[in-house]
Amino acid sequence: VQVVESGGGSVLAGGSLNLSCVRSTYVTCGMAWYRQAPGKERELIGRTTSEGSREGKITYADSLEGRFTISKDDPKNTLYLQMKDLKTKDTATYYCATCESWSAGRLWYQYWGQGTQVTVSS
Repeated sequence: VQVVESGGGSVLAGGSLNLSCVRSTYVTCGMAWYRQAPGKERELIGRTTSEGSREGKITYADSLEGRFTISKDDPKNTLYLQMKDLKTKDTATYYCATCESWSAGRLWYQYWGQGTQVTVSS
């Protein structure tokens, strides 16, 4: 399974960007967006679940202030990330991942993309 992100770039603060993540093949597992800013740990933005009754539900990290929206197109095996009102603190490499698992209460993913850079300047 491969995942490929696209859509990153440079934008002024207050602007918007839309990222896409295409998964190479359909598998029965969720997808997620993460980001990693320089010198910081990778953080979860949001994800789709493949777990039982919550299958397909999209959940978000609490810290995003409602500025980011994740959507999916299942027939296209694609996950989207719409970002609005971008701030300089959103500058990071944005990663897509798929096929989640839980270990010792921690979420991790089996397959990762190479990332796409988002740079927000003031």
